[in-house]
Amino acid sequence: MDEREILTRFKAGTLGRDDAARLLNGARQPRTETPFPPPRPESVPDPDHGVPDAHGASDGHGAPDGRGMSDGHGASVGHGASVGHAASVGPGASVGHGASVGPGAFDGDRVLDSRAAADRATSTDLIAVVGIAGRYPLAPDLHAHWDNLLTGRDTSSAVPATRAWLASSAAGRRGHFLDAIADFDPEFHGITPTEAAQMDPQERLFLEVAWDALEDAGYTGSRLDALTTASGASRALGVFVGAASHDYALLAAGAWTPGAGAIPAAGHWGLPGRLAASLELTGPAQAVDTAECSGLTAVHLAVGALRRGECAAAVAGGVELLLHPARLADGAGEGVGAVVLKPLHRALADGDRVHAVVRDTAGGHRTRPRRPEPRAAEEAHESRETTARRIGSAGAVTGIAALTDAVLQVRNGVRITGGPESAGVPWPRTRDEAGRELPRTATVEIAAESGGTAWAVIEEYTAEPGGTDTGGDGGPLLLSAPTPAHLAATARRLADWLTATATADAPADTDAVADADADAGHPASGPPPAGLARALRVGRAALPCRIALPASRGVTELVARLRHFADTGEAGPEGATADLRDGRGDPLGLDGLPETRDYLIALWRAGRTETLTRLWLNGVGVDWAALEAASPWAAPSQPPPPSARLRRPLWLGADRAPEEPEPNG
Repeated sequence: MDEREILTRFKAGTLGRDDAARLLNGARQPRTETPFPPPRPESVPDPDHGVPDAHGASDGHGAPDGRGMSDGHGASVGHGASVGHAASVGPGASVGHGASVGPGAFDGDRVLDSRAAADRATSTDLIAVVGIAGRYPLAPDLHAHWDNLLTGRDTSSAVPATRAWLASSAAGRRGHFLDAIADFDPEFHGITPTEAAQMDPQERLFLEVAWDALEDAGYTGSRLDALTTASGASRALGVFVGAASHDYALLAAGAWTPGAGAIPAAGHWGLPGRLAASLELTGPAQAVDTAECSGLTAVHLAVGALRRGECAAAVAGGVELLLHPARLADGAGEGVGAVVLKPLHRALADGDRVHAVVRDTAGGHRTRPRRPEPRAAEEAHESRETTARRIGSAGAVTGIAALTDAVLQVRNGVRITGGPESAGVPWPRTRDEAGRELPRTATVEIAAESGGTAWAVIEEYTAEPGGTDTGGDGGPLLLSAPTPAHLAATARRLADWLTATATADAPADTDAVADADADAGHPASGPPPAGLARALRVGRAALPCRIALPASRGVTELVARLRHFADTGEAGPEGATADLRDGRGDPLGLDGLPETRDYLIALWRAGRTETLTRLWLNGVGVDWAALEAASPWAAPSQPPPPSARLRRPLWLGADRAPEEPEPNG
């Protein structure tokens, strides 16, 4: 029986799902990958993904437009104190990593995608962490958070004085709090200030951090369109968020009076739903509440969706804020974190930066995943560390915080043992009997008082990426933002980052002139970091306000141009800007013509990057990722900084809230 007959019988109902999958596995013979596989019916089981399996009843959380169905991992449980929130860190056995698949190439009017149909996830795939971001106590980003871990910094403090609504319960209380929780940049995300003030701050924070994680992975631009499932759905990004509190709605309900209007919704659907709707995603969008396990359960759900082929990549994270007086307790904590996940083999084929690998996950009631068998020498190096010691008893964000810490440790080769005396120590790799180094492995476990547990096994990724980051492609450096003020702030942030990066990478024996330049805040001359311009072109969204600068003049000149634009709004010689907010972009209507794609391909092949840049500045949708797919590519080892935000306080019943202090650390 061939594949066609099997599929025909399955659709006719004369062949069961399990039998169809088994027969398809037997019928499929080794074959050469083809660039354009025929579309597969979504209802047919894909043996490469495994037959979709139900995980329980729906929990009712999904995107507002109905995308993404819940698979019911865990009903809502009580929010008791955390028990056993620990990440066990220790070396583990090596697991082979899939080889890289070469990039696609142009063929006439189409891009040949060498990943093709055979390049699909399976139930045993390793999962790559390709993007990561977070905000934690005394740490507005993960750089500051890592510094806090390395130094063993105590992140506890009194309840911030600006949270006036907590004053009656704040006396004598100490916890681990985020700064500026009322602040948000609605314009960046296309939200009105009035709507933003009604949004749960947890939703606002997750929206920002998820976007930062996607920018870290390079998937807010045209590369997002390339995330396709076997059925051909594009923008197949899943969103999974752990959350367990409704404090903002409770505050609004407590202050409500007749005629005051609607109060913020108490549900968590907006956490994944708003991101899914704003980016027009086609993957599942789910919120999950399993108390302290929520963030790690979200990762478990994302891994399962990837292995079943429901999405090509996924954002998974968690968030917790302490806004209601009744929940204040000594040692309580806050935070928000997110990771971007992809099957490892596809991440390598796409040239993604791999922060770490997720070997296994599990979630449920006192369940455990398959853990690496420790050797005697490895057991001697194991330690257990408490997430609560670093960010407090942080409810739903505990799991994603512990996973983030594990990723940072295996990536940097440093173990965090806890306490200020020896917070960070070198973590040498162990060796097997043949003397080969084994990747560092960390096991993260979260156990809730209710009895629920979630596990993840995180492993260092040590192989080289499949692509080659040439970086010196001579293409333009493109930045865009929703408003001119955002664009200026992003240009200044990039200039600051280039200065810091170039100074940090400068050799120790530079001459006195270079030393003086570094002391003055001017980076050494030389090319920009490899792949920077390309990463910004293909990995960032094309927003209305734009600037194009030559990227081949060296870091010093590029930084000067960026600072000049940030100060004056002028691009200077060889640069150009555009403001497309008036809707008058693409005056010739090229985006609507079927011949435009051929024209753009021809310009790229002829090396007409200046013409392509002018078209981009005029609002033509230039798919840089597709145009550059034929060139070897790997994400830069140091991704550019996230886009700048212009935050301001937005709170219940008003456009402004009391000013919060500047972020510490």
